[in-house]
Amino acid sequence: MAVADIAQAGQPDVSDVTRAPQRLLRAVLGNRKATVGALILLLLAFVAAFPGLIANHPPQAAIYRANAGASSSHLLGTTQLGQDVFSQLVWGTRLTLIVTLVVSAVATFISMIIGVTSAYLGGATDRVLTVLTDVFLIIPVLPLLILLSAYLSPSVTSLIIVLTVTSWAFQARQLRSQGLSLRNRDFLVAARVRGERPLYIILVEIVPTMTSLVVASFLALAVFEVGFAATLQFLGLGNSSELMWGTMLYNAQQSAALESGNALWALAPGAAVALMGAGFALLNYAFDEIGNPALRPARRRRRRRARAAA
Repeated sequence: MAVADIAQAGQPDVSDVTRAPQRLLRAVLGNRKATVGALILLLLAFVAAFPGLIANHPPQAAIYRANAGASSSHLLGTTQLGQDVFSQLVWGTRLTLIVTLVVSAVATFISMIIGVTSAYLGGATDRVLTVLTDVFLIIPVLPLLILLSAYLSPSVTSLIIVLTVTSWAFQARQLRSQGLSLRNRDFLVAARVRGERPLYIILVEIVPTMTSLVVASFLALAVFEVGFAATLQFLGLGNSSELMWGTMLYNAQQSAALESGNALWALAPGAAVALMGAGFALLNYAFDEIGNPALRPARRRRRRRARAAA
């Protein structure tokens, strides 16, 4: 076969790449769980973008009666210092969502670069990157998080750094496995024949074919990050003056909110963390379906059986 024929063979269909967003949207709308997850995240995004439209009281102002119960004026009561709990919950949504999205995006990018580069280049590069990934996989995550947090000043930036450093390895292993299955595909052979650089092949030829897996990795990381960020802050490794759901949990625990009868101060941020995690997890169902076609006929068979039974 001539070089020109090899260069043209196996080229990825451009229309498949352009149709990817449409397929993702159809998958979300066609899956009830994913639709519910998307609605939850859209609601939280609206709250994060416009907290002033929802919460009327200043979140940090200690000007109300301390430990007041839920009422029409204070929907979730007040803190030990006389701050409105509902306002803190609403305003804390913004920073919580920002940290979750930033950490998930950066960790997904790192895992994508390391995993795909390891799979495509092979040889010594693959061995080094695989060992690095394995090291981060076997290190106990929570003790490492605590150790890193202890050496960094408590802030949102430190929280993002700590979570990112400890979150990329598992997804890198998954993306490497997918990259190995694509390594000898015709369109990659054609790109090498054309003389394309490895960086171009990785970013332009390989990564677009792994869109659904990359998005699924991002969503899986988001579920992990929202819970772990709250855990770190609850353990006192965050900045308690910054409005986030985790710091609300920490302040409620320090003030013995449950023992003093102010349960909503502790339960509301915990429920909010669970709601955000559920939103990301439910949305991930659609991308699992795209990445694993075997799930589609199984679901169709269940639907047909349900209709037949009805």
